[in-house]
Amino acid sequence: MSGRPGDAVRVRGVGKQFDLVGAVHDIDFAVPAGAVTALVGPTGAGKSTLLRIVLGLQQPTTGSVDIGVPGTGPGSVGAVLSPRGLHPERTVRDHLRCYAPLAGARRRRVDAVLAETGLAAIADTVVAQLHPGQQTRLALATALLADPPLLVLDDPFTGADSFERGWLHELLRSHVGRGGTVLMSSDKLADVVSTADQLVVLSEGTVVWQGTPAKLRRGHPDRLVVAASPSIALATALAAQGFTDAVMRPDGRLAVAEASESTIRSVAEAAQVRIGSIVTDPIHPDRVLASLTKPRRHRHSPPVQAANPAAFAPAPTSYGMPR
Repeated sequence: MSGRPGDAVRVRGVGKQFDLVGAVHDIDFAVPAGAVTALVGPTGAGKSTLLRIVLGLQQPTTGSVDIGVPGTGPGSVGAVLSPRGLHPERTVRDHLRCYAPLAGARRRRVDAVLAETGLAAIADTVVAQLHPGQQTRLALATALLADPPLLVLDDPFTGADSFERGWLHELLRSHVGRGGTVLMSSDKLADVVSTADQLVVLSEGTVVWQGTPAKLRRGHPDRLVVAASPSIALATALAAQGFTDAVMRPDGRLAVAEASESTIRSVAEAAQVRIGSIVTDPIHPDRVLASLTKPRRHRHSPPVQAANPAAFAPAPTSYGMPR
């Protein structure tokens, strides 16, 4: 596997209409090669529909998707979808051996993938006995059989405990480190914010925000909540020192971003403002996601004339960012 500069995936103006229900609307984003991009939003935001369109399993009603990874065969993209598509009575090893010929992989590749995904010790266990995190590992092992440059993963953190999440983070970062690209989805920002290089936030079938995790945090910083008397005098004194992001709360306390506790106390002393208490208020990533999105409501709209008449039926913590 080797990477190349540019975009691995480019989504332009994509919309998808199912009868009178618009699933996604005028979606534009790029997936840079050699990076992890996460589609994030509540259930029903359109994430799975978009991933299926990217994979060619559904055709968009409007717009287009361009794939820019090396190769054009089935080995160029590996996918993990929901449901995972695992036969409950097959063993882990037998499942991979069934799919290896389809991926153009030899039998020894099965053993390598078992080791890479940590499944070697349970290779003779039947799928029905695996917990959800192990089933996701097996689905991911299947996607890795052809060593594809692009991985497309639908909510890979579902059912994963903290150990599984850490393992998956390391595997995806390792894939990118070898020149690969990842496009994944999640209902929870907290699950992906430490892994992703780029976030695309969806709400009700549209993109409402996109950028890096660092940019998102700058717009939604952790705060120190200060009980001061008078609070307005402290806010004015902080603003004079360049700390303009201070919000007065209903209880009269001041929520201050970017300033340290020692700075706040120093400014308060100089302004002769009495400080009662200072407590931290770290913002959880999923609070940020809730502020950007809203639960999906079924939205009926007139059918859109497709550019291509062919149509497919619908398929049944704190941030902790290293970057």
